[in-house]
Amino acid sequence: MRPEIERRLRLNTDLAARVLTAFIREEVEKAGFQRVILGLSGGIDSALAAYLAARALGPERVQAVMMPYRTSSPASLEDARRVVDDLGLPALTVPITPAVDAYFEQMDALLGEPAPPLRRGNRMARERMATLFDLSAHFGALVLGTSNKTELLLGYGTQFGDMASALNPIGDLYKYQVRQLAAAVGVPPSILNKAPSADLWEDQTDERELGFGYDEADEVLYQLVDLRLSVEEIAARGYDERFVRLLAGRVRRNQYKRKPPIIAKLSGRTVGVDFRYLRDWGL
Repeated sequence: MRPEIERRLRLNTDLAARVLTAFIREEVEKAGFQRVILGLSGGIDSALAAYLAARALGPERVQAVMMPYRTSSPASLEDARRVVDDLGLPALTVPITPAVDAYFEQMDALLGEPAPPLRRGNRMARERMATLFDLSAHFGALVLGTSNKTELLLGYGTQFGDMASALNPIGDLYKYQVRQLAAAVGVPPSILNKAPSADLWEDQTDERELGFGYDEADEVLYQLVDLRLSVEEIAARGYDERFVRLLAGRVRRNQYKRKPPIIAKLSGRTVGVDFRYLRDWGL
């Protein structure tokens, strides 16, 4: 990463932690809740969200749920449990294998062919989020999101799966910044130092699936999104134009994942268009 971009992406981690813990505390209270619930995968993003939530609300008000599939890495589950133990969180382990396998046994027979990895991975992500939202009703807790800014921009996530949540404290942090803040708040080294993975199938890693590294992507995305430079302007700085266009294309194509459902406007005040008051303004 070029030094001038690295400097711009360098966080004041103390300030960032204070802002994000205040965000969690205030938004949970505004919504009339006292607790949050999140899926702990053993990865850095969910671990960071857990550490921030524990600071914001106290560990007793942060419900962790681990949801392994039969091909999930045992090491990932161990790392998730390490976070639970380190923070003292209440936790549940809910294997998703029976639900996912039962679904595809039925669908493969109906469609006459086995589901490819993409469909299976999407189903796992949505099964996990469905589990969290079900348990959120049981515990009276808001679902905490764990998608970072890089993933959201690239569309590297499942709509209504891992990209779903009631509030997301880390969605404005690039992966490069997630690593900085995670180290500052005490996320264990075994999580900080391992290759990022959604753990959807054996030996899956994010960067292998994407075809490029997160730092490489963050350097270009920051210039596209935060500096508002064009593809041509970034290429003129010496970056591979094909790579810049690849990332810009992904950001554009995946805009639909970052938006709530679009409502056709017929009335004078349409939900999400004209009727958008903050809850604390009243009616």
